[in-house]
Amino acid sequence: MADEKKSMKSIKARAEAKAAQMAKAKASGRAKSGKRQNSAVKFFKDLRSELKKVVWPSKPKVLNNTAVVLIGMCASGIVIWGIDTGLAALVKLMVNLNA
Repeated sequence: MADEKKSMKSIKARAEAKAAQMAKAKASGRAKSGKRQNSAVKFFKDLRSELKKVVWPSKPKVLNNTAVVLIGMCASGIVIWGIDTGLAALVKLMVNLNA
């Protein structure tokens, strides 16, 4: 029982010390609200530096990639159309056999 009281006192003492430390930090102006004002400025500075690092593709590469994507989409569309047409014909055949 005595050990429990000691541990409760130590926990309480640590909590009070932490609260005092936070109050001291807030009073000295190191609170988070001061950091939030500079966060927007820092964000845009970081954004600008990151955009300078971007390697933009050349116009021929963009056109080539666009052509590859369009050809791939058309090929996929033709395959899906073929499967759909085949399944529709199969369903129509099954319906006619049952009728």
